[in-house]
Amino acid sequence: MGDTVFTACLEGIQSIKCEQGDMLTKPFLDVCKLILPLLDKFGAAMTIVKSDISGNISRLESKFNSNPSRFNYLYNLVQAEVETKTAKSSCSCTNGLLWLTRAMDFLVELFRNLAEHHDWSMSQVCNDAYSKTLKKWHGWLASSSFAVAIKLAPDRKKFMEVIGIEDGDIYDDMQKFCTDFSPILVQIHKFLASVGLDSMKSS
Repeated sequence: MGDTVFTACLEGIQSIKCEQGDMLTKPFLDVCKLILPLLDKFGAAMTIVKSDISGNISRLESKFNSNPSRFNYLYNLVQAEVETKTAKSSCSCTNGLLWLTRAMDFLVELFRNLAEHHDWSMSQVCNDAYSKTLKKWHGWLASSSFAVAIKLAPDRKKFMEVIGIEDGDIYDDMQKFCTDFSPILVQIHKFLASVGLDSMKSS
């Protein structure tokens, strides 16, 4: 079986949790980073999403690099801010992790739709994923920007050609990416909810 654009992500997901089951910061951020080149294939439609994801990865990475041993575990980034009562700040790592996880929720749903609904157009794929994930957290401004961006999404057939419809089992890998990454995202949401920080909204 040949490699696909999801191969590196699938390998990276295996390293996110340590043997004890705790989530490691760098491997999680590395997997999120590996998804960024895929967003380029959407062209202008994903510019806002990509910029948001990149900004949140940089914020979390910068904090991690300030003290790698202290912030080796993902949740330590949040715990530190909970202790200093800075977690709810719009520029906190907690806020960055929350929106990064939500963006990944959206992409998982998007790829799941592509893999499961071969008859759906790209706008159907994107709009359904958006309504299931990001929409309830977005205010009017963010929702409007997103609606405009989705109109720029490439034709489904073209997109699949660009990401390599002929490379290995692309739909199988896409589905596997969704199956493997989704429980990690669910776990992060559960942790954020346990400290009362999973319901922040945007304007």
